Amino acid sequence: MRTILRKLFSFILAGVLVGSMLIIGSGVINAQAQSEKMIQLQKEIEQYENELNRLKSQASTLSNQIAQYDAQIKLATLKISETQEKIDQLSGRIGQLEMSLGSLTQAFSSRAVEVYKMARTNKLIAFLMSAPDLGSAVTRYSYLKKIQEADRDLLLRLQSAQTTYQGEKEDQLKLQETLEIQKKSLDSQKKVKADLLLVTKNDEKKYQQLLAQAKSEYEAIQAIVAGKGVEEEAGKVNQGSRIASIIQGSSCNSSGTHLHFIVKQGSSVFNPFSYLSSSVSSENCSGSSCGSGDGDPFNPSGSWDWPISSPIEFSQGYGATWAIRNTWVGRIYSFHNGIDINSGNSEVRAVKGGTLYRGSYGGSGGCRLRYVRIDHDDSDLETLYLHINY
Repeated sequence: MRTILRKLFSFILAGVLVGSMLIIGSGVINAQAQSEKMIQLQKEIEQYENELNRLKSQASTLSNQIAQYDAQIKLATLKISETQEKIDQLSGRIGQLEMSLGSLTQAFSSRAVEVYKMARTNKLIAFLMSAPDLGSAVTRYSYLKKIQEADRDLLLRLQSAQTTYQGEKEDQLKLQETLEIQKKSLDSQKKVKADLLLVTKNDEKKYQQLLAQAKSEYEAIQAIVAGKGVEEEAGKVNQGSRIASIIQGSSCNSSGTHLHFIVKQGSSVFNPFSYLSSSVSSENCSGSSCGSGDGDPFNPSGSWDWPISSPIEFSQGYGATWAIRNTWVGRIYSFHNGIDINSGNSEVRAVKGGTLYRGSYGGSGGCRLRYVRIDHDDSDLETLYLHINY
């Protein structure tokens, strides 16, 4: 009988060891996650991050800007490779964990059957009572206790393996999502570079003109927000009244057709989306392309009417926008103090009633930027409408 118990216990321990070795094996794989390929990728990523910082500190030339885009594209490509490498490593660990789970489950199931057979009260008592002497009975009881302890240990290992497996699967899903975002980012960076070359025709002079125009526009808008524009009162207007029309095409202080809409109080500006109604149809073109999903959030949550007709074409949001982060405009400003929108109808209307002022400001480019301002009767807020004709 003692021989039988020893064989049974050896069989049980073998099941535990198989599962343990597979768990340990997956741990070794986990410890070796920093493969040579991963280490090399991380070194190259660091090199290109340093290169980008170096390029950004240099003079703003077209060749420098193109070099930045090339470095960003290379950096994005390396990060995609890094993420893919992490996914591949996770897939290997998940495969090991699946083997561990299978072995542990099989061992636990086999052992549970044997322990159940022995643990039935009448058989257990008969099993112990059949011992020839007290010493043999104690030995048998000792083996049973070891079996029960091994059973608890195996159950804990099985639960641990299941938890680790679930965590690895969740990490794999997150990495897949990251990979898709990185691929979109790479596509948008390639497009941004192509657009700049198209606009400038790879001509340094045209690039400098582009920068000068944007700088002049930015300076003028900042001055208008600070109250430095030349204005005249035009009387009271009601909500929805026509107050101006959007300039069509590019002008001396606008790169293209759009309304720059600002909500302000004194010299402080606020996010227009906090005031404009969510009841509007729109197309988000603030990213690499219309509807790409990589641009600025379009999330109006207020009650004001929109200053232009729906559907709205949204080209830049409020704050640290996609354009600032990804294009040359980040050379000019780091914060967008309003939103840029357009419509098939050029008419601009008052979002709320108040006193209308018509104004302009002459920027460094020798062009006067026209605007209208409404001082709203029911609050301390004002709204500005820029890139318009009266």
